[in-house]
Amino acid sequence: SLPASALPGDGGRTWCVPPPWGESSGGGQEPPVSCAEAGQLVARGDGPDASSSAPCRFQKHVHTYRILPDDEDFLAVQTSQGVQVRRFKTLGELIALYLQPNQGLVCTLLFAVEREKEKESAEDRDYSGTASPCLSPHPHGVTVPIPTPPRASPTNGLTSISHEYLKGSYTLDLEAVRAGASSLPHLNKTLVTSCKRLHSEVDKVLAGLEILSKVFDQQSSPMVSKILQQVPTVPTALGWQGGALKALQEMSSATPAPPAQPLSRKAKSIPVQTFEVKLDVTLGDLTKIGKSQKYTLSVDVEGGKLVVLKKQKDSQEDWNTFTHDKIRQLIKSQRVQNKLGIVFEKEKDKTQRKDFVFVSARKREAFCQLLQLMKNKHSHQDEPDMISIFIGTWNMGSVPPPKSITSWFTSKGLGKTLDEVTVSIPHDIYVFGTQENSTGDKEWVDFLRAVLKDFTEIEYRPVAMQSLWNIKVVVLVKPEHENRISHVSTSSVKTGIANTLGNKGAVGVSFMFNGTSFGFVNCHLTSGNEKTARRNQNYLDILRLLSLGDKQLSSFDISLRFTHLFWFGDLNYRLDMDIQEILNYISRKEFEPLLKVDQLNLEKEKHKVFLRFAEEEITFPPTYRYERGSRDTYVWHKQKPTGVRTNVPSWCDRILWKSYPETHVNCNAYGCTDDIMTSDHSPVFGSFEVGVTSQFVSKKGLSKSSEQAYIEFESIEAIVKTASRTKFFIEFYSTCLEEFKKSFENDSQSSDNINFLKVQWSSRQLPTLKPILSEIEYLQDQHLLLTVKSLDGYESYGECVIALKSMIGSTAQQFLTYLAHRGEETGNIRGSMKVRVPAERMGTRERLYGELGGGVWGGFWGWGGGGGGRAPGGEWLRAMGLERYEQGLLHNGWDDLEFLSDITEEDLEEAGVLDPGHKRVLLESLQLRK
Repeated sequence: SLPASALPGDGGRTWCVPPPWGESSGGGQEPPVSCAEAGQLVARGDGPDASSSAPCRFQKHVHTYRILPDDEDFLAVQTSQGVQVRRFKTLGELIALYLQPNQGLVCTLLFAVEREKEKESAEDRDYSGTASPCLSPHPHGVTVPIPTPPRASPTNGLTSISHEYLKGSYTLDLEAVRAGASSLPHLNKTLVTSCKRLHSEVDKVLAGLEILSKVFDQQSSPMVSKILQQVPTVPTALGWQGGALKALQEMSSATPAPPAQPLSRKAKSIPVQTFEVKLDVTLGDLTKIGKSQKYTLSVDVEGGKLVVLKKQKDSQEDWNTFTHDKIRQLIKSQRVQNKLGIVFEKEKDKTQRKDFVFVSARKREAFCQLLQLMKNKHSHQDEPDMISIFIGTWNMGSVPPPKSITSWFTSKGLGKTLDEVTVSIPHDIYVFGTQENSTGDKEWVDFLRAVLKDFTEIEYRPVAMQSLWNIKVVVLVKPEHENRISHVSTSSVKTGIANTLGNKGAVGVSFMFNGTSFGFVNCHLTSGNEKTARRNQNYLDILRLLSLGDKQLSSFDISLRFTHLFWFGDLNYRLDMDIQEILNYISRKEFEPLLKVDQLNLEKEKHKVFLRFAEEEITFPPTYRYERGSRDTYVWHKQKPTGVRTNVPSWCDRILWKSYPETHVNCNAYGCTDDIMTSDHSPVFGSFEVGVTSQFVSKKGLSKSSEQAYIEFESIEAIVKTASRTKFFIEFYSTCLEEFKKSFENDSQSSDNINFLKVQWSSRQLPTLKPILSEIEYLQDQHLLLTVKSLDGYESYGECVIALKSMIGSTAQQFLTYLAHRGEETGNIRGSMKVRVPAERMGTRERLYGELGGGVWGGFWGWGGGGGGRAPGGEWLRAMGLERYEQGLLHNGWDDLEFLSDITEEDLEEAGVLDPGHKRVLLESLQLRK
């Protein structure tokens, strides 16, 4: 019983519903909250004063205890004179004490229930004693609501043990039952461990047992009462496993219910988004219907459907609803940036394509992102096919960041920015590169994570942090992807004075995301308008010396070691133009003339740096050198010990990337902020959607000899840059091979130019390669790395990469690509090969993305020209390092490889291809495709 002096009120009367609720007497009044079971507690603090009240139901009566703060803001249950007051810093600590027996309440508290009238935010809710969250969603959609275990005191072992079981092992037992198990080993272990502490913690054990019993039997009051009347032994506790087993078996066979979101994190739902579009029709169709038809496309990400609504004259509406699995492919037009083809599945094996024109290219990208998110959310695949990556680079100017840098993280500002529809969708991976960052490493990582949590409500996990003096790179990932990342590697290279001073240089991080390799390089290169050659050398030193990725690929520089390599930072390349002309162009927002004199663009065109790297079009003003505190004024005079230096406004801060052929990468945003002004540089952001592959597991097991796939070469011819006349051989590397393979020496060679040598291998000189797995689904994601080496010194004269995807088939396919060594173009290589896959291993699954290979549509994502063919800006030009001619070809109407095969030398010249060597290579490549 409760001492009268411990109760609010007078004379030892127990108020059932006292103030602040207004009812001050009564045998069985219910408070305005639900207290369904004996010992349930509700704490509230919304009375007329600073006090709280804790109603507790016992024997059909509600006993309410008043909790008051004292002068020092400590909490205590109100008592009469002469009764010792126990003080607590927090309500949770107070509740924890009264969970113990004989503390003055009418009964021992068992657990807390949530008040119905007050909806707390997920972040502020205290699960230790005021709420009852649910378990994580059941694998089959069955969610079991359970009370949260009370906050454990230091000696209360069972509550923590039951916590661990309900958070982790519970799902393992459930999976075991689904698989046909007749016992619950994890529950058994939990009970045995708990009961070993029985002698000293009987009351605490009872509390924990009730928690577990309520998981498996929602009507367990009689059973619990029985347990409360006796001291359970190990056999007693283990005896009700049968009931738990039965409950789990019923759950595993129950009809799946929609999975409930865990209360521990309030999930952000994405509202239905609507896009106004026009149906793109041919001239003939336009004549028939009179004018272009207007449609509305509504994307329901949460519901997994797309509604296509056709607007009619008579106000009636005609619509079709397509579920996520009926949307087969998106085809982005390269020539018309706001045009998108959607392939729908109408009936079995029958599809229909409709082309829509959006208000802008930005709206098209937003629509595609939402559709991709919908496909990922509702896909039956366990692993993602596509992830989003944010990359930011910022020279911080050796001052701390401002409190708010959210615009950087959300790609808001100038240039190509994200649509407001998609700006709030968190990325899977965030990569931050900074230069002149004086903040401590740990402090910087904590700051970035806090900013991310503030606007995404997600605790991003650090993958890696690498620093070199004040050059830093940080990689953060969503918690759900943490176990998909492996083989993390970091490295740094100094390029300062005598390559020993770390004020200039690079830091890098690499890792595997399931079956896809990633590399990230953040650099700070030599400054000064006239130091272009020095910057070029900095780049080559980093390319050669940065130690990242698979060590078995030491023959290849880092530009060929990764499926996707992102290179960013303060590259310090400047504009070769008079300062006043630059300012005039900037004031008129005319960037094209400036980009033509951009040193980085000029050096790339000469193949001096960043060979075959891509960069999104720049549509934002130069990011350096601003007056601090302003984004309206450029300051181009800088006082140095050696005198006054002129620093013209320039795009010093850049993001570039290089990916293997026939992989998917798309830049959705590239720009700079306009509201972060602490540095003389503006932060630059890039947002990318990137295709990834899973760690493939064969469903058919290891290949039998009759089911083995083979990679076979008919011939290879290489032109290498050398005056030597030695013999050469080829080494073949791939993750699909157990070990690298070598060819024999070339069986013929010739030279038409003293500086070049043509070397050839016939089929008998080339090895037949056996992949470790033979499934086509696996092989179409693989790539082959080749290096051409001399016999006399085993030195590499050129390396390249070939995608197996386009080589799969019963007939040999042609390939042609460039050779490069240490960042320099050294020749080209061509040949004939095939990847032979047995019929038993030909099964594939639907892909959420896919590049076009050889003019054939592939996967969910496609790239098309105006007529639906593949644009020349795709893999064809990129593989040869001639992507600079894409705009010229598109401008002259060459947007389809089918028609490109008829192009002439004169046509190429009109499109801007004036270099004789480049014309020859393009024409030969098209002839091979014929």
